[in-house]
Amino acid sequence: MGSEPIDKPLDTKIDKKLVKEINKRRTFAIISHPDAGKTTLTEKLLLFGGAIQQAGAVKSRKIERAATSDFLSIEQERGISVSSSVMKFNYKEYEINLLDTPGHKDFSEDTYRVLTAVDCAVMIIDNAKGVEPQTRKLMEVCRMRNTPIITFINKLDREGMEPLDIFEDIEDKLQIECIPLTWPIGMGKRFKGVYNLEKKEVGIFSPGYSPKDDDGILIRDLEDERLDELISESQAQSLREDVELISGASEPFDLDLYLNGTQTPVFFGSAINNFGVREMLDSFVKIAPPPGLRPTATRDVNPAEKAFSGFTFKIQANMDPEHRDRIAFFRICSGKYTKGMKVRHHRLGKDIKISNATIFLARERSNIEEAYPGDIIGIHNHGTIKIGDTFTTKEPLKFLGIPNFAPEHFRRVMLRDPMKAKALSKGLTQLAEEGTIQVFRPLMGNLHVIGAVGVLQFDVTMARLKAEYSVNAAYETIDLSVARWVTCEDELILKEFTKRNESSLARDAEGRLTFLTTSEYQLGFAMEEWPKIEFHKTREHNS
Repeated sequence: MGSEPIDKPLDTKIDKKLVKEINKRRTFAIISHPDAGKTTLTEKLLLFGGAIQQAGAVKSRKIERAATSDFLSIEQERGISVSSSVMKFNYKEYEINLLDTPGHKDFSEDTYRVLTAVDCAVMIIDNAKGVEPQTRKLMEVCRMRNTPIITFINKLDREGMEPLDIFEDIEDKLQIECIPLTWPIGMGKRFKGVYNLEKKEVGIFSPGYSPKDDDGILIRDLEDERLDELISESQAQSLREDVELISGASEPFDLDLYLNGTQTPVFFGSAINNFGVREMLDSFVKIAPPPGLRPTATRDVNPAEKAFSGFTFKIQANMDPEHRDRIAFFRICSGKYTKGMKVRHHRLGKDIKISNATIFLARERSNIEEAYPGDIIGIHNHGTIKIGDTFTTKEPLKFLGIPNFAPEHFRRVMLRDPMKAKALSKGLTQLAEEGTIQVFRPLMGNLHVIGAVGVLQFDVTMARLKAEYSVNAAYETIDLSVARWVTCEDELILKEFTKRNESSLARDAEGRLTFLTTSEYQLGFAMEEWPKIEFHKTREHNS
């Protein structure tokens, strides 16, 4: 069982080292509903990879030790991840890029963009709750790209659904076939470990099992009498019956069906206690796909092409509050990055030199000399790089599928200190560059209107304006609920539309004309009155 290595492209001058490096890469995101255990699993994977020595634990929405992947103060206060972090670590002979995503529904747009930069995903399901609403939404995004999904059923140390019931729940709600690769031995207080269906091994663990320990007690024969002694005779017999049932009734794992997103291998465990994490990680590196073809507006890009290419999928301001920096997160799609190389920034039509690219372990970062397809690197950004920007050493390319969504919630920003108007404008502009919020300047009036997909983003925006830009601002509700970008091929009609609807129009942060209104009904009325005007709910970044 293993993922297929990348085929050579037609270019016969391919460097064999490049192909070898590509096949070592695994770039993935973890997706889940809030509180399913995403931060905990993320850190346990880093522990098993030796990237950190001790995990932070999120308990009762209070962070005892600030979790490695949560670096914004508002995340530490609320115990949620509101930004996406990038973490690189090695496991066995593989180089893994893990993109941690916000679980909270109000930050789904950031999660969507992260999913454009990965090759597969690990989906966490809470054993007691089954498939929850945010998981369904994230799965819809993955399905749009046929993203391969590995499923980790978490919190087996608590009472929850029976394994077959949770399979039925996943298959019914997510329309994906579940194939177990491990099987739990009990749950809650009776949880004793997991059975590896591929290796035919029983791993028996104790709470607090550490990656530094040996592999625990392994039973390689279900008929071994020691199994009855270690987990109780009744549990041993129940496990034997379950395994016999699964062997006879379950479809075999099919790598091709997994890679096209119609089948998901399932693992059981308890991330907080390290149960089942190693089994999942061992299988993940074998079956997760290496970097593959990437669509652009003109052609598909093969990662093994010598010419360098990549795109920006995220901007993060002030990761280091002392330096007020902005980092552009950049997915390499083909070729090799080398320190100091020159690339073409196609939106600006300029060549830039990348001298200080960084890789990340959450807050920790280090400069790198080289990087390969699948790697996520950070580029220092002085306001010239935007989400969706493409960089190459050769032809002009535009990678597709990095959308901007029309916001669904709106607030008017109220500045408490008029002397801070310039700082407010700068702060909102930079936060808009990250994609956290969208900023609109109405054609009539001077106030800023901010829009977001989720309301929690407004609280985050106010907190960050205060912490990072020393701007004391508040927001108030505004009678708006719909935004659409407007275009028209006929400039005269667009000019007339703008003149007659000036009070309902604004410019977004990039100067695009936007129609703001109170309801879908009012939008429909405008669309009927102006049939030649196009009203767009989404747009490609930098299009």
